[in-house]
Amino acid sequence: MSKILFPAIDLKDSECVRLKLGDMNEATVYNENPGAQAKAFEDQGFKWLHVVDLNGAFEGETVNGKAVEAILANTKNPVQLGGGIRTLDHIEHWLDKGIARVIFGTIAVRDPELVIKACQKFPGKIAVGIDAKGGKVAVEGWAEASELGVIELAQKFEGAGVSAIIYTDIDRDGILTGINWPSTIELANAVSIPVIASGGLASIKDVRRMVEPDCAKLEGAITGRALYDGRLDASEALKVLSS
Repeated sequence: MSKILFPAIDLKDSECVRLKLGDMNEATVYNENPGAQAKAFEDQGFKWLHVVDLNGAFEGETVNGKAVEAILANTKNPVQLGGGIRTLDHIEHWLDKGIARVIFGTIAVRDPELVIKACQKFPGKIAVGIDAKGGKVAVEGWAEASELGVIELAQKFEGAGVSAIIYTDIDRDGILTGINWPSTIELANAVSIPVIASGGLASIKDVRRMVEPDCAKLEGAITGRALYDGRLDASEALKVLSS
């Protein structure tokens, strides 16, 4: 199975930003035009797009809706969207707009039954984002820690029809220290749901790591700051994954 490299567009106040360690006050603006950024990623050869409404993750509802619509209008690539999606109506709204799959984050901890119900109603369209700090699941836009273990939460969705689990190590996010491979691989081996690695992808070394045999169960990884900063060359990364 060839791996997918998902370029990330994180939206804060309608701009493309990257946070440092999940801190909204530590945001670097990379592009004021999310639609243009989406088109640029498509032109570079990427086949998917990972979009997060950061304001929405804190507010519990969509805040950067116009920016998301601009992204959809400017790329033919499938888009997965997270941040502020908490109800079946939210899901339906975004699927109708053209989002390929939605990501449940906080609500997966608060109301796992809703996730299961959503998977039944929208088969193949629901992903779960599990964000961890110190091995425990974090919620409310990373502002709050829970006592729930990552694998414990992931296993609640076995057999439910979740299309992917996006696993983010907050302690590494946006600081280019490399993906937490041991924890990511441990999670991938503990569930049958495909896992997408997120948080800390630093260089081509992480991309090469994705194609090692012990990463066979990974669907792919998300790249943000390394791509925006030029530390990761898109064409080289995509070549590694296609070979």
